[in-house]
Amino acid sequence: MLENLLRNAVEHGGDDVTVRLGSTADGFYVADDGGGIPVEHRESVFEERTTFDADGTGYGLAIVSDIADAHGWSVSVTDSESGGARFDISGVTVVDTATAEP
Repeated sequence: MLENLLRNAVEHGGDDVTVRLGSTADGFYVADDGGGIPVEHRESVFEERTTFDADGTGYGLAIVSDIADAHGWSVSVTDSESGGARFDISGVTVVDTATAEP
């Protein structure tokens, strides 16, 4: 999932794109400062073979969605604070490694 999100950020945001990862109350996010995803495309970008780039395959974000579904998580896209895309993955069970048993 992370590999596809990072690759997507570089492919669509360019070599100088900045990508940030962070935690949320029930998961994590991956955000970049690239061009973002227009509001009218956000519902469909997770569908297989949906691409708005002439060189795209339409599989990268579909795979992200499939991985999230397989884990019982949800994925959504919005604007990042820097104007690029932000992908929120929610429904993640966070384990406190300080108290977790080996």
